[in-house]
Amino acid sequence: MHPGPFLKTSTTKFDRLLYALSVITILMTVPQVLSIWLHHTAQGVSLSTWATYLISACLWLVHGIRQRDPAIYLACIGWIVLDAAIVAGALVFA
Repeated sequence: MHPGPFLKTSTTKFDRLLYALSVITILMTVPQVLSIWLHHTAQGVSLSTWATYLISACLWLVHGIRQRDPAIYLACIGWIVLDAAIVAGALVFA
C-alpha cells in the first residue's frame, strides 16, 4: 500500500529526534514573537535576519514537500508563521 504523497514510511530514532527538535526550536521562538507583539517593540530585532529566515523557511517548505518529508515541511509551516510574525512586528514597531 502506498502511503500517499505526503507521508514517509520510515520513522527512525533520528527522525523522531528531528521531530522533537523541530517542536522545541519553534517553541523557543514563541517568546520573541510575544515580546514584539505584547510589548509593541522590535528593539534589537534584525529585520534582515528574520526576513532571511522567512525566505529560507519558504524554500525549505517547497523542498520538504517535494521530498515528501514531514520532518521538513511540517516544521517549515511553523517557522513561516513565526518568522512572518516577527518580520511583521519588526516592520510595525520599528
